[in-house]
Amino acid sequence: MIGKLKGIVEEIGEDHCIIDVGGVGYVAHCSARTLSSLGRAGEAATLFIETYVREDMIRLYGFQSALEREWFRLLQNNVQGVGAKVALAVLSTLTPAELANAIALRDIAMVARAPGVGKKVAERIVTELKSKAPAFAGEATGTIGLKQELGEGVASAPVSDAVSALANLGYSRDIAANAVAAALKSAGEGADAGTLIRLGLRELAR
Repeated sequence: MIGKLKGIVEEIGEDHCIIDVGGVGYVAHCSARTLSSLGRAGEAATLFIETYVREDMIRLYGFQSALEREWFRLLQNNVQGVGAKVALAVLSTLTPAELANAIALRDIAMVARAPGVGKKVAERIVTELKSKAPAFAGEATGTIGLKQELGEGVASAPVSDAVSALANLGYSRDIAANAVAAALKSAGEGADAGTLIRLGLRELAR
């Protein structure tokens, strides 16, 4: 099994790339986000690989990080109706952190932005992965707990009110939740909604 490729970019196609490793060109199917992270032909590149072996083919899927590869596995292994194509579409649209945040906040519309992902599939992704998302939140780890509380409707009233107020000003719930989380750190858990809104706006203005 191939787990990683380190070589030279030979070609970048619409949904794949070819990486030359010691004179052998490996075709790796990738998300649009991973393809855009690669350099031009002739430049060095490293891809984390998921290898699929079937009777009639061997197919490689490439990712810019091990975390993105983990989400590729999670989506297919835990959500009915999600195969490699849909998983790549989701990862082309959302980073691992954005996906973890969307699941925590139960933001079905955010997940459904991915091409070929309807509301029903997005809802299954959010429902089936809600307990697994925190372990694969990446850079969103620090705020994922608060966002889960918001998504499940069990966050404190001041926090919920502050996030709603910021969202009403046009910020996404994800961005609003990040700002309120930062406000909580400086104001403390007992802060009222007004204080959280004021500090959250100051955070957003930075």
